[in-house]
Amino acid sequence: MATRNVSNPERLHIGGDWRPTEEYIEVTDLADGGSFARVAAATPADAEDALAAAQRAEADLREMTVVERADWMLAAAEAIERRAPEFAEVIVREAGKPISSAEGEVTAAAERFRRAAGEIRSMTGEYREGTTDGHEGWRAIVRNEPVGTVLCIAPYNYPLSTTAMQVAPALAAGNAVIMKPATKTPVCGAMLAEVLVETAPDLPDGAFSFVPGPSGDIGDVLAGDDRLDAIAMTGSSNAGKHVASVSGMVELHMELGGNAPAVVFPDADLDTAADAAISGSLKYAGQRCSAVSRVLAHEEIHDELVDQIAAGMEGWEPGDLFESDTKLGPLVSERQAEWVEELVADAVESGARPVRGGEREGRLFEPTLLADVPHDARIVHEEQFGPVVAVTSVPDESTALSVANNGDLGLDAAVFTADYDRAMRVADKLEAGGVRINGAPSHGLGDIPFGGVKDSGIGREGLGYTIDAFVQSKSIIL
Repeated sequence: MATRNVSNPERLHIGGDWRPTEEYIEVTDLADGGSFARVAAATPADAEDALAAAQRAEADLREMTVVERADWMLAAAEAIERRAPEFAEVIVREAGKPISSAEGEVTAAAERFRRAAGEIRSMTGEYREGTTDGHEGWRAIVRNEPVGTVLCIAPYNYPLSTTAMQVAPALAAGNAVIMKPATKTPVCGAMLAEVLVETAPDLPDGAFSFVPGPSGDIGDVLAGDDRLDAIAMTGSSNAGKHVASVSGMVELHMELGGNAPAVVFPDADLDTAADAAISGSLKYAGQRCSAVSRVLAHEEIHDELVDQIAAGMEGWEPGDLFESDTKLGPLVSERQAEWVEELVADAVESGARPVRGGEREGRLFEPTLLADVPHDARIVHEEQFGPVVAVTSVPDESTALSVANNGDLGLDAAVFTADYDRAMRVADKLEAGGVRINGAPSHGLGDIPFGGVKDSGIGREGLGYTIDAFVQSKSIIL
């Protein structure tokens, strides 16, 4: 499939203008090899300009009505849909995602802009009356106002749909937005910037800025500036901790690393559990924060479950990313593949039984199944971001909870059982932001809150929930 001229990514957008730069990011083509595109890289001076422009735009943005902002979000959704084939191709090439998944991501992104329009229309404020002694006659109007300027730091694994989850609510709420895409996947960000600028020609200068660039060059300049009012970030826990350490008095809205356990009890439907373990671990080569990272199988059914997982993995092989039936692609970089290789080697050296896979060729890592993984193996407690189903045996519910909760991450989890009381009891005790019963972790388009505990984040993503994070209440008391 030939690459089309999908965008002109060699520009920044700051202060209402597209501007060239002398620094660039070379983007690797994960589908065909070689270089896919060259994207402008912002300098610290560019980052300063974006911050200053955003601050100047805040007052004018407050004058935009809810109707105007909602119409803008709808126009952006329609523009994304018109360019859907181009967006999908870019996602395949820069993120290494199979075309079927890439097309789904584009659909999700457009729908998130559309739903942001509906959410902001429903935020009507409040009318309150005093109910305490001495305040019986008080009346108050409680209004929702934008917080000011929001920095959106996007991840590489969902370069369009997760960016939409940050940017659409922030803009719909009336804030100025500075968008910094992941350095590995910035082309989608450049295209989305074009969409947002073209669909709002009367946008105040500085209301939206696009500043790609290495975090080491511009990350601290942006995140540590007092002109920011909120930071939305999706990324690793270490990166999130760093951003939090340099930020000032801002609203932090962070979805960070995950290491989701899937706890499988003897009374579970093993066909369902095996299917969930396979898709939950291997989808997008495991490069998802909500991926099933470890399967904690009761010792009575450990071997049977491993056999079913092994049989179900037959169709999960790397292939042409532009073929609709391809399920598995490369990891985003050779460094990431080496990390997965290191965790697998540690597990095997610790006593895990390799059932299938385990080999690496460049960025490609075979879909891998490990059985009898020791509880102290690193892969049980560290985020892998790779296509590995790691199954460990547990003797009882108490041990399962101990292994599941013994770590710094707590984003997602899953429980497989036919016993309602046990499902709810275990879900209550799992230290995670979300628990799926009899299915792999999933959160849809944003109608269910998504986020973690411990080092897995701050706050909850979700269109309405994210808008709530990017507005502040003002009480006008009569």
